[in-house]
Amino acid sequence: MKTVTVEDAGGVRWVTMSRPERRNALIGEMQDELIAAFDGAAGAGARVVVLAGEGEAFCAGLDLNVLRSMSHRSAEEHRVAADHIARLFHSLWACDVPTIAMVHRAAIAGGTGLAMLCDFTIASPEALFGFTEAKIGFVPALVGAYLTALVGDKVARGLLLSARKFNADEALRLGLVNEVVEMDRLRDRVMDLAGELMENSPESMRATKRLLRAQQAGRLDAALALAVEANRVSRETEDFREGVAAFLEKRKPKWNTKS
Repeated sequence: MKTVTVEDAGGVRWVTMSRPERRNALIGEMQDELIAAFDGAAGAGARVVVLAGEGEAFCAGLDLNVLRSMSHRSAEEHRVAADHIARLFHSLWACDVPTIAMVHRAAIAGGTGLAMLCDFTIASPEALFGFTEAKIGFVPALVGAYLTALVGDKVARGLLLSARKFNADEALRLGLVNEVVEMDRLRDRVMDLAGELMENSPESMRATKRLLRAQQAGRLDAALALAVEANRVSRETEDFREGVAAFLEKRKPKWNTKS
């Protein structure tokens, strides 16, 4: 793998996003490698998966070069790209073994999505979260499908529509983070939690995860299908093109207020 480091040790699969020079921003290759790492965890004998980020960020969302290319894509290319992100989120959500996100610093947009989709999210006080898509003309459709189930409709609306960033303590209050641990103790706490989980019955935990997924499957499948289409449509709008251009040019967007 080129953008993700996978290390299996003592029953724990460490999956580390390894593009520190790009703040672990998501590109297609990284998405594929993350999917492979999550899907292959159980077959490799992992009892727990830990997701982490190398360098100064957990994950900064989509890479700027991906954003630059979007204005030139066809409708079908937008649909394929949206489906790709959907498959990444689903592979993490559907991982058969318990998953832990170790969030040391910023996890923005898709990075917040990855952090919250793990079974456990352990963050340092320096961690920062935010569903910032609306600030650049995106529709946070895919992450929204999961977010409503995690925090409820009212809270999800507030986070997605405001597009504001929020710290680890607020994420803890909202239920998106399980624990906030000082940076110098973060890895040790994650290792302790992994050890606690490995004392449980593997089959019981697999069955529990499958049951919880099955209870949400119908609603979530329908929501994700709508989300992929909403993403495709939104990426062909004037607001999307203006939002991305403004973001890349580091200026305030001039939104179309006539629609």
